[in-house]
Amino acid sequence: MGLMWASEGSIIGSGWLLGALYATEYAGPAAIFAWVIGSTIVMLLALVHAELGGMFPVAGGTTRFPHYAYGSLAGFAFGWYAWLQAAAVAPIEVEAVMTYAASYEHWMIVQTGVNKGVLTGGGLALGVVLMAIFVLINFLGIRLLSLVNTYATWWKVVVPVFALIVIFIARFHGSNFTAEGGFAPFGLKGVLDATAAGGVVFSLLGFEQAVQIGAESSNPQRDIPRAVIGAMIIGIIVYLALQFVFIGALSHGDISHGWGAITFPSSVTGPYAGLATGVGLGWLATILYIDAIISPSGTGLIYLTATSRISYGLSRNGYIPTFFERLTQATGVPWGSILVAFVAGCAFLAPFPSWQSMVGLITSASVLMYAGAPLAFGALRLSFPEQHRPFRLGGGTVIAPIAFIGANFIIYWSGWNVDWKLFCLIALGFAILWASLTFGNNPNKPKLDWHSAQWLWPYLIGMAIISYLGQFNEPYALPFKTINNYHIPFYWDLGIIAVFSLIIYYWAVSLRLPPEKVREYVSVVTYDPQTPGSGPPPVHPHISEPGFGA
Repeated sequence: MGLMWASEGSIIGSGWLLGALYATEYAGPAAIFAWVIGSTIVMLLALVHAELGGMFPVAGGTTRFPHYAYGSLAGFAFGWYAWLQAAAVAPIEVEAVMTYAASYEHWMIVQTGVNKGVLTGGGLALGVVLMAIFVLINFLGIRLLSLVNTYATWWKVVVPVFALIVIFIARFHGSNFTAEGGFAPFGLKGVLDATAAGGVVFSLLGFEQAVQIGAESSNPQRDIPRAVIGAMIIGIIVYLALQFVFIGALSHGDISHGWGAITFPSSVTGPYAGLATGVGLGWLATILYIDAIISPSGTGLIYLTATSRISYGLSRNGYIPTFFERLTQATGVPWGSILVAFVAGCAFLAPFPSWQSMVGLITSASVLMYAGAPLAFGALRLSFPEQHRPFRLGGGTVIAPIAFIGANFIIYWSGWNVDWKLFCLIALGFAILWASLTFGNNPNKPKLDWHSAQWLWPYLIGMAIISYLGQFNEPYALPFKTINNYHIPFYWDLGIIAVFSLIIYYWAVSLRLPPEKVREYVSVVTYDPQTPGSGPPPVHPHISEPGFGA
């Protein structure tokens, strides 16, 4: 239950408070389809993670699966993507807290003008304080973290369900689904925009938390798959219901300016609080404002934990200095990793000072991280078909490439204005790797497996080119000229992404590490009860045929 609520606490965060609003503004009532598309893609990726997490219950698992299958270079790349997205989630949840709290304390958020919704100087300072509270709870250990998050997550599940039932009873207009331009006023492109840029996929992210910290549970091989799948099922049901009720509960005045400009009373800064106020349920609005502190804070707390575990895993793999492996004596948590996660989270607040400004970046980085799991899945299924899998995904050889296509769709739908920033951060990561390998002190510095990762550069460059030339590159202005890069027609671009993804997938699988090299990498992870993430006690001290032991 602790692991499932760790994932659920990440899935149900600020997304439920703000996701339905932005998805509706992008797609109108057809936002329902955006949640169906997003849920399908993320669920496929979660199922792949469930099998891998059961096989390899180690801390920072998402950083290690590609490492096992393709070696050090690919492992670092996907580990860096994982760290980027996790480091950015805690600050975006802090921003969600202050977005709702600004209804009472206006000084936190700019209230008018072109910067409406952006944190003020005082808001930035408060954000740093909230991040520091997350750090304090983390220092007190994983057991307290699990306890705090479990109670917070029960609240986070109960309040949205209660709110949607009350609002549905108070006001629901079925006619809204065909009002103001019809069910899909912005067509399929609007639905796809909502899926990636509107916060749909962002809201569904978080299932991997059970994978990241699962090694610290009592029976991780059993618990991780159950936690991942259970958390996703609950999250999908809750979000679909919230979107359905949100659309139906809007008043005609709320959508009088069209679906792209939903308006609430000027004193209200949260969409569900706006709905509750509009139907005269002030007491419910108060509960929602309380939830706007608890829900995002719980998600931010667990993601700061995950960020530290990912950097711990990167250090264990030899990519970055051993500073990230330093543990507290009392609770055994990686204090070096936690402090760096805190500093990085605070640094994200300044260039991305609003919830919506950070959603696309986190979404794109997250699914790029998730994309490593299907690639590792395909490689390890071929290398070790007889390996014991506590959870074995039926039809996995078909599901894995489909999941990889879906991940690349999300990256593409996020748009070039987001993707170019992500690719710059990726370049920064490789610069950090070079510096660490050249000047760092980690005795486990890896030899980069260039051959097995030779598909990585065409993959990243190809995605960048398609993103730049495709339909999701918004026009931008130069002096005396507007640049429009819609060079690849709509629908053709989707086909190109699908074909390109399959080429990369099967190319990567063909370059997988030989079984003996995989055994070598996995055998490095030995059991130490004082070390978070070392995994369960192995049945055999070394890996033996036909599998890896326990």
